[in-house]
Amino acid sequence: MSEKAALRRQLLAARTVLTSNDVQEAAAVLADAALNLPELRRAWTVAAYVSTGSEPGTRALLDVLRERGVRVLLPVLLEDNDLDWAAYEGAERLVRAGRGLLEPAGPRLGVDAVLEADTVLLPGLAVDVRGMRLGRGGGSYDRVLARIVRAGHDPALVVLLYANEVVERVPEEPHDHPVHAVVTPEVTLRFRA
Repeated sequence: MSEKAALRRQLLAARTVLTSNDVQEAAAVLADAALNLPELRRAWTVAAYVSTGSEPGTRALLDVLRERGVRVLLPVLLEDNDLDWAAYEGAERLVRAGRGLLEPAGPRLGVDAVLEADTVLLPGLAVDVRGMRLGRGGGSYDRVLARIVRAGHDPALVVLLYANEVVERVPEEPHDHPVHAVVTPEVTLRFRA
């Protein structure tokens, strides 16, 4: 088993012991902290995702951003694991998709729609003290980040995590990109201006 796979397994196991109350309480604190980030206060367009299961919650955050008039883009998983995007039009317009995900029911905007985002909220399992992110291993967000880099776009990259998911070191590969900030219920850490 690779070092990344072992760390993923450990972190996912820790999430399985969280109660739905733990997840909801953390989500409320995360939403408040994230909404105070300058990167989100100034954003006109935010690419985000709908949290599922015991992931750090994003749903309250999505609704408040939308209420503020921010255009929120959500991913639509394609067959090749790349991500298309669609506008978030409220929880009632989310539909069940593969892998237990929820996706917007509205029109697809194309894989390059993420290039319109001022801030990208990335899902993750861990971020280390250098800002390196560990995802789930499907490669979807590696493609998104590579697309952003190729386009010369520089949105703020932010990850929402639980406190135990900020680790000393995440195994890194050449295609991995550091994030700008991580928000946990306890602290917000920044990694570069």
